[in-house]
Amino acid sequence: MCGIIGVSQHKDAAQLAYSGLYALQHRGEEAAGIATYDGHNILIKKQPGLVADAFDERAINYLQGDSAIGHCRYSTTGSSNQKNIQPFMVTHKNTPIAIAHNGNLTNTEALYRRLEEEGSIFQTTMDSEIIIHLLARQRNGSIEDAFVKVLAQLEGAYSLVFLVEGTVVGARDPRGFRPLCLGTIDGTYMLASESCSLDLIGAKFEREIEPGEIVFIKGKEIKSVYMPERKTMKKSHCIFENIYFARPDSDIFDDNIYQVRKRLGEQLAREFPVSDADFVMAIPDSGNYAALGYANELGLPLEMGIVRNHYIGRTFIQPTQLLRDLRVKIKLNPIQSVLQGKRIVVVEDSIVRGTTSRSRVESLRKAGAKEIHMRISCPPIKSPCFYGIDFPDSNELIAANKTVEEIAGFIKVDSLKYLSVEGMLKAMSLPENFCDACFTGNYPVQPPTNRSKYLMEHPYHHNTGG
Repeated sequence: MCGIIGVSQHKDAAQLAYSGLYALQHRGEEAAGIATYDGHNILIKKQPGLVADAFDERAINYLQGDSAIGHCRYSTTGSSNQKNIQPFMVTHKNTPIAIAHNGNLTNTEALYRRLEEEGSIFQTTMDSEIIIHLLARQRNGSIEDAFVKVLAQLEGAYSLVFLVEGTVVGARDPRGFRPLCLGTIDGTYMLASESCSLDLIGAKFEREIEPGEIVFIKGKEIKSVYMPERKTMKKSHCIFENIYFARPDSDIFDDNIYQVRKRLGEQLAREFPVSDADFVMAIPDSGNYAALGYANELGLPLEMGIVRNHYIGRTFIQPTQLLRDLRVKIKLNPIQSVLQGKRIVVVEDSIVRGTTSRSRVESLRKAGAKEIHMRISCPPIKSPCFYGIDFPDSNELIAANKTVEEIAGFIKVDSLKYLSVEGMLKAMSLPENFCDACFTGNYPVQPPTNRSKYLMEHPYHHNTGG
């Protein structure tokens, strides 16, 4: 997933980037980085860990300059090599260029082999570096033409920010898989993955960057160019952003995430009601809003049966199963006096591997719950994602290998129901604009060929920076 941000010609560019990344922390907890342009050079600081851990006052003071880009990293298959931390920076023909990437390319193997044959030497295992190599080969024409030609060679999902000397460049792929929005602050422009980042620093949300749009920003000046492919490609916004990943206070994909998740819960209640339950409860925090919709639709009480430790980050984006299991136990603690002897409906946003859900149900049983009926506000995840979500292998997806009844037995609930694909899409304002491949297997962009063989031999496809 990852979070990206860009700030153009503001006296506090590094501080704004730092604060903006705070609001995007949910998009990646492995590492964070910021690059600034001081009029001559690109200065860069990046470290493993949370945003607060990666930067101190000394680091921010070092990052001089009035333009900046930033990145918080989540690697899609757990590669946590420090050299892969973004932004990634190179100097070509005395011009410094930095890039921050959210997404996953699907034609990385072909591009990597071509560039290697042409003499490129790679420093990282990120598909993001390939984009820089392609840019370095554009020797003629304007900067706008160069970016159009390079991005036309990419397939898959990408939202990008670049720092090219003092110009901040932002781009979305022609299908618009990943979000990217434009804001203004103190008379200048900035970019961010989600609008919640703009809210935190007091910037005004202007609009979303359109699929296939490339924006060139220098202070108060902004210019847009468009990739020709955007006219023929159907939009494919990642629906899992709406279900789980984006923050509920963000406006992305022409909708508000809080309202979307509440509608998912309402639709789930219409499809699979449990009318004789004592109360509805959420698995916090991502299940809170669907649970609210579910309870409201059925007129059932909503209780907070689990307390979350807010000093622990997201379990889903931890790079190993051992870390995920440990964090589940630390993160959530049931309230025995609320649960004892009760018939409960537990609303969860998704089940990926099933191990986390099993652990949570076990803790609810130990706390005294009499019946546990689990309702999931999305359909079963059956297909790998090749566009930047951590579903790389169908062997890791419990719904790809078990029936709903078998999953219910594995996680040990009294009943388990998932929202239908039709119901999920009905909750979206513009259902025709979404990619639902992880539920249906209908991929809008051809997945990589010989993927299993490639993952073993070449890390460049799956060790994305975004």
